[in-house]
Amino acid sequence: MPTALITGGNSGIGLQFARRLAAEGYDLVLVARDQARLEFAADELNKQFGVDVTCMPADLGKSPACKRVEARLRNPDCPIDLLINNAGFGIYVDDFAEHDVDDEDQLLSVNVRAVMRLTHAALPPMIARGQGDIINVSSMASFAPDPLSPTYAASKAWVTTFSQGLREQLSGTGVRLLVLTPGLVHTEFQQRAGVDATAPGVLWLPVADVVDTALKDLRAGHGVSTPGMPYRALALAMRLTPRSLYLPLSGSLQRRFTRD
Repeated sequence: MPTALITGGNSGIGLQFARRLAAEGYDLVLVARDQARLEFAADELNKQFGVDVTCMPADLGKSPACKRVEARLRNPDCPIDLLINNAGFGIYVDDFAEHDVDDEDQLLSVNVRAVMRLTHAALPPMIARGQGDIINVSSMASFAPDPLSPTYAASKAWVTTFSQGLREQLSGTGVRLLVLTPGLVHTEFQQRAGVDATAPGVLWLPVADVVDTALKDLRAGHGVSTPGMPYRALALAMRLTPRSLYLPLSGSLQRRFTRD
């Protein structure tokens, strides 16, 4: 059976990836901080799909924990066929200068450093086998600076740019790499980020649609997956519009559709 390692695999997009892949017969390695929730998800997946699910409690913002996951990715006796770098979180603040910089640093450790290190660990065995898949979960926020979450938007811009550049390096190796850039998705993300999102219903994406689109795009050989027609149109518009024009609008919309 193929094996997938999913960070942030006990909730939201990560858990939906786990359900979808388990239904396809993948064994799973789920990584997250909350051991109790990991074990609950693993038990549910094992009972429903009959696959082997391994729990790896780990705070990817801490170097020792991240290195344990790196070691699992390098293990030649239990190869990982698909890595999904999904773990991440957002911080929304009105005044960056007054915010705790350690919180911002932790965000970069999880959203950027862990993605880079886990991808780096997964690649050598995949390249040696001539096959393997990686999905890095980014965000629509990666396409535009965000006045309410400058560090988060910058971290996701890094993920998108890193993934696109690395994908070119991997051409001809048999390893496929996709960056997923969803918009608003019905998960716990907004609650954990400390915001109450009030965007119109049409902008909210079902998590199952996001995951199905990502896997379809990966297997079709695409490099970027942006689920939902409104978001694909928005991404195109942002690429064609000077930042000096859409940055004030972006800030206005963020303040209109989020509140503390």
